[in-house]
Amino acid sequence: MATQPNRTDGRPVPQHFVPPTARELRAQAVQRLQAGLFGLAAIVLLVGLANIINDRARLADTTAPVTAKPAKVDDRGDPLADIGVVPAASPEATARPRAAPGN
Repeated sequence: MATQPNRTDGRPVPQHFVPPTARELRAQAVQRLQAGLFGLAAIVLLVGLANIINDRARLADTTAPVTAKPAKVDDRGDPLADIGVVPAASPEATARPRAAPGN
């Protein structure tokens, strides 16, 4: 705590505010500059990483097409169309008679 001898009797008067020196001001400015540059570098790094991930995902989608296996043709037809819930996929498909329940 800094003091100043401002009293008439020579006793020091406590001073609560000490203005920062030029060295302290420069140190604070350097610290703020370092924090700002570190923040910018972190943002650039994150954006670059996201860009790399996005490019790799796009490249994987275009180079490796999904080979869909042809659907196995079932001789039973469409069960929903057979019971009349949905229309048949082709006009030739007709409803087949169902077996009596209990067999």
